[in-house]
Amino acid sequence: MRNLFSNTIFLAIIACLLWSSAFVGVKIGLQYHSPFQFAGVRFTLSGLLLLLYFNNYKEYRRQLVENRRFILLVAFMQTVVQYMFFYSGLNLLPASISALIIGASPLFISVVSHFSFHNDKMDWMKTLSILVGVVGVGVITFGRSELPSGVKISLLGIAFLLINNFVSGFSNVLVAKKPKGISPTVLSSSSLFFGGLGLIVISIPLEGFGLKAVEPEYFYALGWLSFLSAAAFTIWFTLLERPGVKVSELNTWKFLVPVAGALLSWVLMPDESPDLVSLLGMLIIACSLLVLNYSNRKAARQAKRKAEQAKLEAIL
Repeated sequence: MRNLFSNTIFLAIIACLLWSSAFVGVKIGLQYHSPFQFAGVRFTLSGLLLLLYFNNYKEYRRQLVENRRFILLVAFMQTVVQYMFFYSGLNLLPASISALIIGASPLFISVVSHFSFHNDKMDWMKTLSILVGVVGVGVITFGRSELPSGVKISLLGIAFLLINNFVSGFSNVLVAKKPKGISPTVLSSSSLFFGGLGLIVISIPLEGFGLKAVEPEYFYALGWLSFLSAAAFTIWFTLLERPGVKVSELNTWKFLVPVAGALLSWVLMPDESPDLVSLLGMLIIACSLLVLNYSNRKAARQAKRKAEQAKLEAIL
């Protein structure tokens, strides 16, 4: 059991399942709170939760001071910029459609990784998977202008989420190159906290004080979103710094996000239900990600064989 909870694949799946539940929570919260301010409150609380969990404030402060520039850069990219586009897009789209588009993020991350790491390059199979994934997003985007329930689909919302995917790619690469002197918990806690405060500051002149009359479900959604952000980001940051873990390979597990996110949306959101176009787009994106995953595994096997061959030649 201990080995299971330290297994990279198992932890990646847990993080992705946590993130898949965010779409419903955000849609509930946006009924009561303006987008940027709601995001800011959520991430500020997440950062505080992780600070309490770390429970060594002297060490936390040391790492914070020594790595303050890097932390602020991650906070700006990963929390402020990325989630401004995420919340803006989700505010304009149904939760299920948002989940399907965000689920294509591994394709964008593969492109960014290609230009950022010498050992994480694109090949013809990865390129093919990206093209197929783009087709899947296109099917979801242009397949119809509204859901069967009559909910409109916003092209601007789709554009915001696609930009979010690219920013996510840059953020993952940035975190993978983080300094060795900062722990994943401190990085996720501080970047979420300062990024959350930044979103709150930005939201005031743009949105005013956007909290409307609230119901208990708002606080349930806020509490769950704060917890899942704290847990998922810490898990992900930990995995990104593990030796031998490639950014593009790890992110292929995010194919679970659109499937689980759409399913939860169809079950929990009263105005959303599955339709043929969404299912077709989901299937195409899943196929592209499976091809990408196969390509990554093939490259890993080839690298392992080359390393074993080089070791044998050195012995001889």
